[in-house]
Amino acid sequence: MYILGIWDGHDAGAALIDDKNILFAANEERYTRRKLEIGFPKNAINAALSSTGVPIGDISDIAFTTTEFSKTIERLFPGIRENYYTFRRRKGRMPQFEHLRHKIKYTTTGIGIMPGSKSVNSAILKGYLKHMGFKDFKLHVVEHHNAHMATASMTSNMNKHIAITMDGVGDGHSGSISIVDNKDIEKKISIPARDSLGIFFEQATNIIGMRELEDEGKVMAMADYSYPFEIKDNKFIDFFVVEGTQIRARYNPRKQYDMLMRIAWSMPREQFAFMVQQLTEAALAKFVSNCIDRYGIPNVAFSGGIFSNIKANMKIRKLDGLKQWYVFPHMGDGGIALGAALYTRFINEGYYNYTLSAYLGDQYSNEYTEKILRSERSLSYELLDHKSAAKSISELLSKGNYLLLFNGRMEYGPRALGNRSIIAPSDSEYVKERLNIHIKRREWFQPFAPSILEEDMNKIIEYDDKGIDRFMTMAYDVKDAFKTKLKSVVHVDGTARTQIVGDENVMYREILRAIKDDSGNGIALNTSFNIHGYPIVRSPEDALEMMKKSRTKYMFINGYMVINKRGM
Repeated sequence: MYILGIWDGHDAGAALIDDKNILFAANEERYTRRKLEIGFPKNAINAALSSTGVPIGDISDIAFTTTEFSKTIERLFPGIRENYYTFRRRKGRMPQFEHLRHKIKYTTTGIGIMPGSKSVNSAILKGYLKHMGFKDFKLHVVEHHNAHMATASMTSNMNKHIAITMDGVGDGHSGSISIVDNKDIEKKISIPARDSLGIFFEQATNIIGMRELEDEGKVMAMADYSYPFEIKDNKFIDFFVVEGTQIRARYNPRKQYDMLMRIAWSMPREQFAFMVQQLTEAALAKFVSNCIDRYGIPNVAFSGGIFSNIKANMKIRKLDGLKQWYVFPHMGDGGIALGAALYTRFINEGYYNYTLSAYLGDQYSNEYTEKILRSERSLSYELLDHKSAAKSISELLSKGNYLLLFNGRMEYGPRALGNRSIIAPSDSEYVKERLNIHIKRREWFQPFAPSILEEDMNKIIEYDDKGIDRFMTMAYDVKDAFKTKLKSVVHVDGTARTQIVGDENVMYREILRAIKDDSGNGIALNTSFNIHGYPIVRSPEDALEMMKKSRTKYMFINGYMVINKRGM
């Protein structure tokens, strides 16, 4: 049985599974080249079918999620959705009554699933699917937080555990707590939209001058440049109350937005960001601790956009009562196409724990890659075996260069994990600045991240035995002896968002081993293969376009070492 999961909202995408394997998952942005694309994921669906070779007629079940009031309106009137996308990403002029738009949004936040909305949404999506050629399929509607829960639980490789979801809002709720025991799922608590920590953080992101639903990580990074103070002096201390396994907001979202605006007016934005981050960390840690105490289960799996906050995840992981920790790597709404498919599998056939790979997207043959390279006169290239390529890449990095790395299947989710990455030496601030100025074009306070060989992790970072994090979903304290050696990837607070590399990526591991042979440590700076504000590259054509646009000199792509004669 094949189940296709689709999501046509913020960060739209598609995923294809059978009863035991996740076959394909990707987001629409990689095909349209519009970051966090919104709308029906036609291209991602086509890619899922063509990449797996599954005939369209073999798709027996299709699942989608979220039928709340606002999503129904967007599906009925796609122009509204496109208008909001342009507004949110600030791609046009600042509209009149900008703050009024936000107030209308937050006024309607708590409106969940209305009578008849499931039928309306199903009819709209059936129309799109039939137009693509799907026939004789059953369409399933999955509640928003059930989709998030399924991604966390059914890829966690845990038996008895708590599954916690938390985000801005979906189907009238901002979070949930479920207990998974003996392959049975019981939802214990749903958190109302009014009490959303995710909306609180979204509002703060917007007020600070950044893009909501996109730049929340910048707020987290900026917070470490404020002078610290005790939480009792935090002006947001009474905004949220954690009572047992409930989080309650003191103010409704509209009033909260007005209060945040007034507070932000009177202080530096670093201080404002610090207070937002401090409150979020404290509330989440207390909430998770209370969940563990109440249910007596020390193993917890997390999903939902709020868990993209790697510093809050770090605070949670350090809880004494927590034994096993797992954050689904595509934790935001970009992951709920897969969640819809997984939950439908649970309803149809029962619970199953899927093995999650980081690499679930498109891939291209050496022959196809060479054909694309051959068309570019400004490039020279050479086909190398893995060991020779790894040695060559290590030598380039040791001389202070950075390199574009394109290999195998595209990563699933927001992080590049060695297949669509830019890599550089981990100890060169000069190379870090070159990347920021010429390639990434990011704010100065945003840190880069390291990839570390699994066998080296305990000597480099403060690790524990609560579960290996291969997906860059948490920050770790870097040991003092390595802070200088990792100065291009260590944040100002002494932490790093680390990818632990084991045997799951043969080529990337070979590169890190070559770096270790040369330098003594298997570490590299790893950032996503894209220019800031654009999606990670998908195809060889995307990779070459960016190489030329950024005038990057070196790239390794599907076995070929490429030199740009016009590169810097």
